[in-house]
Amino acid sequence: MQRLGIVGLPNAGKSTLFNTLCDGDSPVAPFPFSTTSTHLGEAKVADERLDLLSALSGSATSTPAIVQFTDIRGLAPGSGGDDGMGGSFLGGVREADALVLVLRAFDDPAVEGVADPLEGLLALEMELSLADSESLERQLAKRRRRAKGEAVPADELERMERALGVLDGGTPIWRSSLTREDRCMLGKCFLLTNKPVVVVVNTDADDPSCGDYSELGAPGAVLGVCAKLEAELMGLPEGERTEFAAELGLGKGALRRLVGAAYDLLGLQTFFTTGPKETRAWPFQAGATAVECAGLIHTDFQRGFIRADCVSWQALLAEGSETAARRNGKIRSEGRTYSVKDGDVMEIRFNV
Repeated sequence: MQRLGIVGLPNAGKSTLFNTLCDGDSPVAPFPFSTTSTHLGEAKVADERLDLLSALSGSATSTPAIVQFTDIRGLAPGSGGDDGMGGSFLGGVREADALVLVLRAFDDPAVEGVADPLEGLLALEMELSLADSESLERQLAKRRRRAKGEAVPADELERMERALGVLDGGTPIWRSSLTREDRCMLGKCFLLTNKPVVVVVNTDADDPSCGDYSELGAPGAVLGVCAKLEAELMGLPEGERTEFAAELGLGKGALRRLVGAAYDLLGLQTFFTTGPKETRAWPFQAGATAVECAGLIHTDFQRGFIRADCVSWQALLAEGSETAARRNGKIRSEGRTYSVKDGDVMEIRFNV
């Protein structure tokens, strides 16, 4: 399960976004710090391919992929470090796979805060850099103590020191000149500014389109989302949502756009299993082999892997059934090293 950490300044609309995505209950108010604890929620990943395959197989259940979201209290300037109120809350997103930075771009006199996404981005980056600096300094001190009594790779200490120098200057890792190798090594340090980022610009209800935010120089994909309208959309009966979204120009909705951007950043794709009992979507790292994907289903499948019977979801639908697909040679038998493709429908043959 992928986890996305939602981070923003007070009254940027992050809790409204969280509640919309997860049908959650984070407090929402026009004043700062209405959220006083870390909230966790889960959202189903909509995928038309899952629905089509489930209908084809007459499946009793359909199981979509799940994404977990973490919502923490707003980060006010000066609160990101562990000496401030933000430190304990930032711990809730340190193990997230990616961050969602929520920037306010809506004007509302009744809601405190500045409606300037660039100012919001710079403030967030400063707070996150401060938190990372304090965290890395503690980790580096421990490594140095260990180095006196046991072998600690010199290049590990050197890279951590270089990263600390960057952070101390108020620059997040994602804007630094550190190499990919350096950043990979820092992965075990759980630095917030070393994570993939999706930027959500929370827009006015009168103009929900993203507009041009290229001047932000954002460290990741930028999505324009009107959290207020998205919340209203999710409050409607499911059958009315598509029509309402089209009228308001909301496209496929915030969840699908956000998850799509996160999947692209994290290099995730989806394969499927299908049958009368269940059709299920399985997220996997692009480039994973058949035996690795088998392990996502069950460790026994990986341990006793024999082969994977594979067919693309389009080919299976075109044939109309697994029997027809097999008869017409559309189902392939692939070995352990087969590189699974996005949209593959697989049946794992194994023996333990």
